[in-house]
Amino acid sequence: MTNVYIETYGCSQNFADSEQMAGLLKEAQFKIILDFENADIVIINTCTVKSPTDTAFFKRLQEIKEKYPYKIVIVAGCIAQTEPKKLAKYPLVGTKQIQNIVEVVEEALNDSIIKMLDQNEMPPLNTPRVRKNEVVAIIPISRGCLGACSFCKTKFARGKLCSYTIDEIKKEAQLMLKEDVKEIWLTSQDTGCYGFDIETTLPELLTELVKIPGNFKIRIGMMNPNHLIKIKDQLFPLLNNEKIFQFLHLPLQSGNNTVLKLMNRKYTREGYLQLIKEIRFFFPEMTIATDLIVGFPTETDEYFWDTQTAVREFTPDVVNISRYWVRAGTKAAEMKQLLGETVKHRSRIIRDICYNITKMQNEKWIGLEGNIIIDEFGKESGQFLGRNKSYKQVLIKGNFKLGDVVKVKIEKVTPYYLIGKVY
Repeated sequence: MTNVYIETYGCSQNFADSEQMAGLLKEAQFKIILDFENADIVIINTCTVKSPTDTAFFKRLQEIKEKYPYKIVIVAGCIAQTEPKKLAKYPLVGTKQIQNIVEVVEEALNDSIIKMLDQNEMPPLNTPRVRKNEVVAIIPISRGCLGACSFCKTKFARGKLCSYTIDEIKKEAQLMLKEDVKEIWLTSQDTGCYGFDIETTLPELLTELVKIPGNFKIRIGMMNPNHLIKIKDQLFPLLNNEKIFQFLHLPLQSGNNTVLKLMNRKYTREGYLQLIKEIRFFFPEMTIATDLIVGFPTETDEYFWDTQTAVREFTPDVVNISRYWVRAGTKAAEMKQLLGETVKHRSRIIRDICYNITKMQNEKWIGLEGNIIIDEFGKESGQFLGRNKSYKQVLIKGNFKLGDVVKVKIEKVTPYYLIGKVY
């Protein structure tokens, strides 16, 4: 039996794609293994959201070529889709061709290099899977996006918005729940615009999913603020449902309107902050995650100060901070770039600010009791990680299994997670 090892980078949609590719290969009698050394075939499912990610991938590819020349390497995902000329010697599987992974692997075994990069197809949802986490089901609800951010290559990799139907998604969720899944992650490039292309919406999807019997919770993936504004009146009432985590991921990117306009983000600082105020008013325990890009071209000290004050005002619970990196082929790459030292310095400043804010947000949970779902093993023996109703990560000690629901009291915190005691 041929051993296949899949290495995955990037977002939850990439991990969902890898799970589907693994499922298809297993069904075709390939053996999916977790040990790189014993693999005959290595599939690298790539991400192209940042320049360092690209650089790390090509370095990894060169390392495999030099140390393991006998292994067959197949490149999948975003870099396969956007950089086929740089990967001319490798079999490629594009972002909308994962359903053809078995054919690509079989051809590679016969020394035939084929490239599946057509974006006019839509991978079916109802394919077999090998899930990375037995209690978490990652379900793509759409592919592509409606945005055209000036700094981003994802649109090139994933294409325009194409949504799965509510019926397709609901059937997939029901199937996963029969396998005793406890968390359903709805993923896409932008969950907020789900269904805009097929005359439906995210609230309509959630309305159907919460009707499914069972003890589970739904995590809603990242959405752009301008799309949330359109659906918030229908979405907010659903966020009180016990089957939906009180968690929203809303990228700010910059707190300055001039920079937001140059980024081609379709909202303003004022509109974003007002939206956060509404969320906090209706849902005081909502976990709000955000993304920031530091050092975008034309960002002055004054513009950067606007980002700092915006973050201090809305106090996010989770912050993903990225330095701006030039992405070839994007509009931002043509703009005047900042000095690297300037970007590095600003990154340190915003990280320090966010470190204090996220710790402060977590301290609000000290002394509170509630249930968590155990969904990960900790780094040390006897440690487990779970999620509370607001998707806050809680570290506990004991003897549990994935999927257990445990009552805990929060005793300590870090900027990144809560520390609980089992009751």
